[in-house]
Amino acid sequence: MSLSGAIANAISGLTATSRGTEIVASNIANAHTDGYGRRELDLSSRVHGYGGGVTIDGVYRVINASLLADGRLAQAGFSASDTIAEFHTVMEKTVGIPTEPSSLAGLLAAFDSAIISAAARPDSDSRLTAVLESASGLANKLNNVAKDIQGARTDAEKAISNDVLRLNAALEQVASLNKQIAGRTAQGKDASSLIDSRQAAIDSISGIVPLKQVPRENGQIALFTTGGATLLDGSEPARIEFGAAGPIGPEMSLAAGTLGNLSFNGRELTSFQQAAMFSGGSLGASFSIRDEIAPKYQEQMDAFARDLYDRTSDPTIDATIPSGGAGLFTDDQGQLLAANEPGFAGRIVVNRLVDPASGGDLWRIRAGINAADPGDSGESALLNGLSEALSASRSPASGNLSSSQKTLYSLSSDISSYAASNRIRTEAIALQDRSRAESLRTALLGDGVDSDKEMESLLALERAYSANAKVFQSANDMLDTVLRLT
Repeated sequence: MSLSGAIANAISGLTATSRGTEIVASNIANAHTDGYGRRELDLSSRVHGYGGGVTIDGVYRVINASLLADGRLAQAGFSASDTIAEFHTVMEKTVGIPTEPSSLAGLLAAFDSAIISAAARPDSDSRLTAVLESASGLANKLNNVAKDIQGARTDAEKAISNDVLRLNAALEQVASLNKQIAGRTAQGKDASSLIDSRQAAIDSISGIVPLKQVPRENGQIALFTTGGATLLDGSEPARIEFGAAGPIGPEMSLAAGTLGNLSFNGRELTSFQQAAMFSGGSLGASFSIRDEIAPKYQEQMDAFARDLYDRTSDPTIDATIPSGGAGLFTDDQGQLLAANEPGFAGRIVVNRLVDPASGGDLWRIRAGINAADPGDSGESALLNGLSEALSASRSPASGNLSSSQKTLYSLSSDISSYAASNRIRTEAIALQDRSRAESLRTALLGDGVDSDKEMESLLALERAYSANAKVFQSANDMLDTVLRLT
């Protein structure tokens, strides 16, 4: 080998080791950067006729595509289950545990206890006041639970709007990066940093909807939902829109036309299409809460409130109440019509006729809601009848509470049990989904930058640099010797 050939070989080696050192430094510096893919230098031997040495063929971005895809799907699953579990947790706290005095069951028990106490001394204004206060507390509890349910539906709709905004923004970013990556790839330049940014953008929305990534030419990608919706395939992303209705009331629903679904590329989706295309992430979970899960709770509370209304408005107990008229409890000071039951839990209030603060009379609790006079102050038949009505076993007139005959207290316990069992079940699912998502993320990180391995590569590069530098120095010394001889 000639001296010039040896020098050319050494220079190529020095160049490769220098570039390799830069890559190792970049790997170590970005070991914990989201979306960063480990780089490796691709080298090949130069043909001896062209001078020998090594050639830098390029820099490869190393990523486990299958782990990345599985991790994104797992993140979407966890986002969905966690969103639903949080809702059931809120509902359980709102309804309360039966043993808690502030729970629905606890306030119902306090109301029944106050009636029993007043029946023992129907002439006592303090005991009649306790009945009024406990009845008001029970009605307020129903109002607050109904308010929280509709508040959760409103929050779910806000979450939908936020998810749609984030999804559209990320798709625009991915589309822009696709163009830049294609341009750099076509020019033969390294586009790894742009690919990192694109991966981070996709990862940031992987919890909103389950995504599938499909490679396209020149380093570009296409994005689809697992339900088959094309989010991006080319230079223009899909246009997803959603019109929030604002504060949601119990009467608002998709069927009534007061709530809407997503629009996809200018066309509003049906509930079936939306469920098929966008289920599995936080977006689908929010729609489920708004349109299915929360309304079931509202239906239960309305049915419970109606059963309470019916039991305390029975003309056989209080003869002063006309058929269908309101008793101790009212629908916003009116009688409840079956057609107006939706949202009744949020409207139920104590009859103002028994409330002195509203111009009513306490004695009406004892004598009858529409009684003309106080009557016998020692009469307790009506109070005893109210207590018996609360503890009587009967089937609710509506709702999805139970088809079997139960006491009102049993129904309140069923509602609490429903919320608690849903919370336990969904928390278990969320925990399982979280464990899977975290294990896949850990596996992906483990397959990424290994600091120890990078340091080993750095030491190998250092030895290679020293060897090439020594060849270069030896060749230089030989040239100096030749020149001195001449």
